[in-house]
Amino acid sequence: MKLLCNILFSFFFLLVQELPQVREDYYAASKTKQSAEAFYNSLSKYNKDNKTLLAYKGAATALKSKYTPDKKLKKELFIDGVKMVENAVKSEPNNAEIRLVRLSIQENTPKFLKYKSNIEEDKKIIVATFEKQPKDLKEYIRIYTKISKVFTEKEKQIILK
Repeated sequence: MKLLCNILFSFFFLLVQELPQVREDYYAASKTKQSAEAFYNSLSKYNKDNKTLLAYKGAATALKSKYTPDKKLKKELFIDGVKMVENAVKSEPNNAEIRLVRLSIQENTPKFLKYKSNIEEDKKIIVATFEKQPKDLKEYIRIYTKISKVFTEKEKQIILK
């Protein structure tokens, strides 16, 4: 019994410790090909049930497509990544962090990919649930909001106050 408790505690501790690092890595992955590749490699084998991490895995896959020269593989990676994010949203529709991941992809995806239809919906959830979020997630949302071009001044005031 003691061993089981230690294993469960270790898993929970790793999960809690893992998310801040994943957030940092995601931000860095948007900057360079090497960072995107490292981010993808760190999450590509993730197969557990945490929907937030699965959304980041989808984002990593979509980001990898950006740097893939083969057009067919590029399309497949993007579609696979988007499916993972969409499944995470479907599983946890009120999860602000998953919504932020999807919003960040949609905001930064070229128009010709036609993956921009949920920006307003995601912003609405993020803003509406902002005050209920843990301190570290609030800070992460604030950082993104400062660099985002899709939030209105009114939305920014709510988040950046």
